[in-house]
Amino acid sequence: MGIAFGFLAQDQVLLARQRSTSSTLADCREPVVRKEWRSFSHHEKLHYIEAVQCLAKKPSRIRENGTLYDDFPYVHVRFGAQVHMAASFLPWHRYFIHIYEMALKEDCSYRGHLAYWDWSLDWEDLVHAPVFDSITGFGGDGEHGGNTTIGDGRCVRDGPLKDLELQFFRGSEQQHCLSRGFWNKETRQEGSIAGKNVSAERVAEMINQADYQSFSLGIERGPHNVIPHGIRGDFLTFTAPSDPIFFLHHTQLDRLWWLWQRNDPERRTKE
Repeated sequence: MGIAFGFLAQDQVLLARQRSTSSTLADCREPVVRKEWRSFSHHEKLHYIEAVQCLAKKPSRIRENGTLYDDFPYVHVRFGAQVHMAASFLPWHRYFIHIYEMALKEDCSYRGHLAYWDWSLDWEDLVHAPVFDSITGFGGDGEHGGNTTIGDGRCVRDGPLKDLELQFFRGSEQQHCLSRGFWNKETRQEGSIAGKNVSAERVAEMINQADYQSFSLGIERGPHNVIPHGIRGDFLTFTAPSDPIFFLHHTQLDRLWWLWQRNDPERRTKE
């Protein structure tokens, strides 16, 4: 794999990148354009999903067993405490999802780019968002009435990843199914997700923050936490990359960061 995924397991390399004080910006002449999931064609959605499934069939790059798919939650949980509630939160995840995108392309012949899930379009009915479709999405809630698995979730029984076998939860090896347990924190009801804090109005408030610290903390304490706490299951802890929705969610967060940077690029691309 051309991107040498294995180096992510070396703490000193990533931390050195995070602590770099260089303000040099790369000269990007042909930036890719990432699209919202619902704007993908039927074929593009299936192509993306097939690439995600492919990762679960490729061997791990950083461990003796497991899959390339499992490498992402494995790495994320190792650095979770260091890159959350910290200045590195947004840039670290920007690089993390880039590595994921390269894995889809270089290991699984994916010909597109990452998609984002703009949950502000679905905030009034998040559980019926296109990303949860059973054919052109990643399946929905965990099995109603099913046994609790991990993270207050239950096995997802629909969608293309219903047979996925995952290796990690909370940093330890624990084989399990892809699990979700939709929960509305406001109404205390299962089967729905509170969406008020991911509405277009809330997003606009965050985009209008004047400095990086306020913006980053607003993003992390707001939508970054709201979505996982509503989906639960695999998404609830630092092994959240086990749920493929994680990457559409973080690509949206990265998009919001870019929209914020674009309002004052001279200063905000160097903060």
